[in-house]
Amino acid sequence: QVQLVESGGGLVQAGGSLRLSCAASGRTLSMNVMGWFRQAPGNEREFVASITRIGGTTYNTDSVKGRFAISRDNTKKTVYLQMNSLKPEDTAVYYCAVQAGSGNSYNYWGQGTQVTVSS
Repeated sequence: QVQLVESGGGLVQAGGSLRLSCAASGRTLSMNVMGWFRQAPGNEREFVASITRIGGTTYNTDSVKGRFAISRDNTKKTVYLQMNSLKPEDTAVYYCAVQAGSGNSYNYWGQGTQVTVSS
């Protein structure tokens, strides 16, 4: 089992920045890819970004490329999402997720942290 706890969400004005953190505990040696997703009211959950154990990154280019940056500190078992130039449409609950074990699906999820961007 892997437990994930997100933090860093909040209310920010458009154009501002936030940094989300997701700390993992439990069977963290089994973690491979760590990712961020988000879900706005009335919308489906959307992929934001992911990072492999050795630092390879993937982004939802349509939505966040060039504004968001994902990073990972394996010693701290933490993944980060630096969000810059925030827009009202970035408002959502942001979830951290992990692919752990031999599969390639996200099998552990955090509880989510609210990000609200005011115009």
